[in-house]
Amino acid sequence: MSRFEKTLLWLSAAATAATGSAYAWMKYFAVSDDPFAVANHPWQPWMLKAHIVAAPFLVFAIGMASAGHVGRHWRSGRPDGRRSGLGALAISAPMVVSGYLIQAVTHPGALWWIVATHLVTGFAYCAALAAHRSSRTLRSRQRSAAANQPAAELTGRAESGS
Repeated sequence: MSRFEKTLLWLSAAATAATGSAYAWMKYFAVSDDPFAVANHPWQPWMLKAHIVAAPFLVFAIGMASAGHVGRHWRSGRPDGRRSGLGALAISAPMVVSGYLIQAVTHPGALWWIVATHLVTGFAYCAALAAHRSSRTLRSRQRSAAANQPAAELTGRAESGS
């Protein structure tokens, strides 16, 4: 991935996660002092608007990563981070679809399930993306550590059975 693609993916994921989490907290956990309040928190409408503005950048970044990074690593057969990367990509589809459906569906029962799906898949996407980053960082460190070991140390381990 290019530096631009990584930056766009991580910044848009962070902005979308932060605004979505803040909005969810304000909507479902904050309690207003005013019994006639439409919003539970004064910033609630702004967090929703910020989330709706940030989310298309994340969708675009996921599309760019899918077209370039995922396809290139899939074709090369590279195993590093494959499970976590495919997990993040797979969970992104229901996250995106449910996000759009929240804005279109009006039936209360269906809306409840769509919101629940969006919350679960949103948190799962963040976890999968973090796991993907962690797995790639860990394997990168392991490769560089192995490359920096002297040849005598490597042959000594092979002979001793370690």
